[in-house]
Amino acid sequence: MRDPGVGASLIRMLFHDCFVEGCDASVLLDPTPFNPQPEKLGPPNNPSLSGFEVIDAAKYAVEMACPSVVSCADIIAFAARDASLFLSDRMVAFDMPAGRLDGLYSNASRTLDFLPPPKFNLGQLIDNFAVKGLSVEDMVVLSGSHTVGRSHCSSFVPDRLAVPSDIDPSFAASLRSQCPASPSPSNDPTVVQDVVTPNKLDNQYYKNVLAHKALFTSDASLLSSPATAKIVVDNANIPGWWEDQFKKAMVKMASVEVKTGSNGEVRRNCRAVNHY
Repeated sequence: MRDPGVGASLIRMLFHDCFVEGCDASVLLDPTPFNPQPEKLGPPNNPSLSGFEVIDAAKYAVEMACPSVVSCADIIAFAARDASLFLSDRMVAFDMPAGRLDGLYSNASRTLDFLPPPKFNLGQLIDNFAVKGLSVEDMVVLSGSHTVGRSHCSSFVPDRLAVPSDIDPSFAASLRSQCPASPSPSNDPTVVQDVVTPNKLDNQYYKNVLAHKALFTSDASLLSSPATAKIVVDNANIPGWWEDQFKKAMVKMASVEVKTGSNGEVRRNCRAVNHY
């Protein structure tokens, strides 16, 4: 993959789509006079979510070959599958089921209802994933996607850099050198989420969590219970273990609240509902 950042964005897009209204491509809908505030303008998505043009290009190619057959929701799921394959040097290879329909509803405020912010503690994270039918282990395993991509400083400043903190002092110093003390919309740089292997989908995230070199409060919280800490240790230390669990968790997440029948459609343009 020429741009690892795009791959990370596509994996994140699946998560952000599926947790809000289910895996129905509601995150792709552009604002219109009738719906000026769709999901993509919600704070968790704007301006940080990207990769929309990749989905557009894939949809165009698919529509040229077989019109009105493959949904935009399926394309998001397939794109996340392919990104996982490329970013992991083919260590994370899995089949992704199809058959999702595209949703008709998208509301920015719903992103705040369902997408977990980086400041969540362990109990909040567990509850957040449980609402979507995902287990504690699914949550810890899917958190491993933080091994790729970048994060805005505002996602962890000032919380994680406050004193005292459990964060590694040298790591904190590095972050302070890259981030303003008070990030603002006009001054909010990004940093890599995994300082060791920033462009590879691997189990390094869990080694970083154990070394107290994880960015988010939610990442650090995985060590706050014996059960989740054990999953972190296993994912960090058993070769291939996390990759196998991640494959299953991605397929499970991609089946959350899927639309079927009259609840959805196959959009012709991923950015707009069909007009008959």
